[in-house]
Amino acid sequence: MKLEHKNILVDNVNIHYVESGQSTEANNVSAVAGITALKPTIIFLHGFPEYWGTWSAQLSFFSPHYRVIAPDLPGYNLSDKPDDISFYAVPNLIGFMAKFIAAISPTQPVFLVAHDWGGAIAWPLAAFHAQLISKLIIVNAAHPSTFTREMINNPLQRKKSAYIHQLISASGESLLTQDDYRYLSEDIMVSTNPSVFTAAVKAQYKQVWSQAGAINGMLQYYRAMPQLAENDTDNQRCNSTTASSLDTTSTQNDTTKSSPVKQASQLKVPNIRINVPTLILWGEQDLAFVNENLDNIHHYVPNCTIKRFQDTSHWLQHERPDEVNVAINNFIND
Repeated sequence: MKLEHKNILVDNVNIHYVESGQSTEANNVSAVAGITALKPTIIFLHGFPEYWGTWSAQLSFFSPHYRVIAPDLPGYNLSDKPDDISFYAVPNLIGFMAKFIAAISPTQPVFLVAHDWGGAIAWPLAAFHAQLISKLIIVNAAHPSTFTREMINNPLQRKKSAYIHQLISASGESLLTQDDYRYLSEDIMVSTNPSVFTAAVKAQYKQVWSQAGAINGMLQYYRAMPQLAENDTDNQRCNSTTASSLDTTSTQNDTTKSSPVKQASQLKVPNIRINVPTLILWGEQDLAFVNENLDNIHHYVPNCTIKRFQDTSHWLQHERPDEVNVAINNFIND
């Protein structure tokens, strides 16, 4: 597989991405029964605290027959990192990534694969820009409606989300950078398969995290969250961080941004309904999401297929790459 590193300007924000397959639209074709047509495009969106490389196994698997593209999300790695926190508000990210997809594939809808924060963007993007997406594949990313429901009603989900309070605190950046990114490499990237995140893999991730502004950029997503339930457990990863100690200014450059933290009873469940055919691949040992996020998901996503992976964590595409590839391939060719 030959990967090409490219850049595209969207709303004056430079997005770095990798692409495999033919490099120009003229060459990006396949002949079937004597008919020349553009190869289908698959776009992969990563989450926190990753970069395009999380999809290496998928890019290699699908590149022979598809045009495959994996960007660094804005704020991450080699993409631009806008200073304005409002850029990272979900409604803006939805519109921004819709423009990215339209620019990447102007003549045909794409298959969209997304994990974690990439999924948090992809869910509503599929709801509000369905014309851009032929099929949606979600890898361990809770639907915003069921996630908010669980945040309201499920103490275990609030406990699993307690780490976010650390990330949006005044000490969030120092927490992530201290001791050679120990928190990210040892506390966040925890796999059920110890052989997944090797020393070499972690070294690559540390290089990604060390890009100028990258730590701040990835934290902006959490600072701009529309709503976050208060902690109601003492079993936090960092006992010194509480809702009362949050940096409600979020960044030194934005003194007007209020904290997203609310009482659970004040959270509002968004009504995000998706009609695009959707596949959810779900590792059941996810440290960030309770499995109840899948309960009644068909209310919001009626055309939805769920494939569960027991004894598999949040990092499903790392731990079970072959099975993930087969599941995606079967779904998009069904």
